[in-house]
Amino acid sequence: MYACTNNRQANTVSIRKLLYIGEAENIRSRVSGHERWKDWEQKLQSGEELCFNAAIISPAADRERAEAAMINRHKPPCNVEYVNSFPFEQTSVWTKGRNAKLEASFTVYPVRPQGLGSTLLGGGKRW
Repeated sequence: MYACTNNRQANTVSIRKLLYIGEAENIRSRVSGHERWKDWEQKLQSGEELCFNAAIISPAADRERAEAAMINRHKPPCNVEYVNSFPFEQTSVWTKGRNAKLEASFTVYPVRPQGLGSTLLGGGKRW
């Protein structure tokens, strides 16, 4: 989700700020009833409106991992989960096309959430 300005006379949209990154199987139904809509609107400056962009990623497990990597790297102001943690293995992301305010390529490394112990019995890592 972005904060954008829309110039109807010039038929252009200027993306001003990245506000939120999320994932959904059905983006239309997810965005239309999203519980964070008010949070997004509160981040808008005078003359701005909400705009969104989407990428098709399948299967669902890959969408969640990509969402987590994008959030961890870009830290949008309306995201909470994954901002300071990344409970997946090292992940590289490459974007192309219209991806305003997103890095074209980056790698995210595992970061355990704060407040959790470092290991479980038997030596496994706790995320």
